[in-house]
Amino acid sequence: MKLLKRMWRFLIYNKHKRMSLKCWVYSAWYRFLILHMDTKRMQNRWGIEGEESQEEESLEHYRYAKKVSYCVNQICDKTTWESKCLVRALTAQKLLKKKKIASTLYLGCRLEEGKMVAHAWIRCGRMYVTGGSGEGYAVVDKFRS
Repeated sequence: MKLLKRMWRFLIYNKHKRMSLKCWVYSAWYRFLILHMDTKRMQNRWGIEGEESQEEESLEHYRYAKKVSYCVNQICDKTTWESKCLVRALTAQKLLKKKKIASTLYLGCRLEEGKMVAHAWIRCGRMYVTGGSGEGYAVVDKFRS
């Protein structure tokens, strides 16, 4: 009954059904790849290493990026698998890339209580789509898509 209720709510109240379904599929796919594929092989799909996208985008691109941000965060919060920052960033990057919107994937790290902590985030123009602004993290690598 709970499943039917959730499906009903999804169909009635969700304004971005297609994007939500794509988010769900891409997040599952990227989680699978992270678990079962070598990181070096995955990096080939992330974009051009060491380059950043432009600082300005059109208003239309910002609006779409905001929708992507909302959908990715809503869907990834509800997945049964672990959808942390890298899964969210790759999912958002894929959705932006499908619309031919340039973005930059950042990978960073910092020390927290003597342990190394990694983080990933996406920037489109001046807007940070997922993962916040990466403040406090040292950028280890970046990929332009």
